[in-house]
Amino acid sequence: MTEPAVSPLRQRMIEDMTIRCFGAHTQLDYVRQVYEFAVFPGRSPDLAEPEYLRRDQLRLTSFGASYARMNLACTALRFFFHHAWACRFR
Repeated sequence: MTEPAVSPLRQRMIEDMTIRCFGAHTQLDYVRQVYEFAVFPGRSPDLAEPEYLRRDQLRLTSFGASYARMNLACTALRFFFHHAWACRFR
């Protein structure tokens, strides 16, 4: 059985979290949040526009996401955009 391919962007995010000693559970949660964010507009998260962030928050609110869930989504996306995604411009 072969391992599924991991995109370079996801691999970069995982590496950045590993460097910062994020736990396995936190890494899984963050990757899941970025995946859900990408599925919502149907495009790669690195192509997201600010309006997509707002719409994603509205989506989470519409199904009654708790404060903790909203906080997780915001921190995961903040990490993604500040570390993994920003490396494209360095």
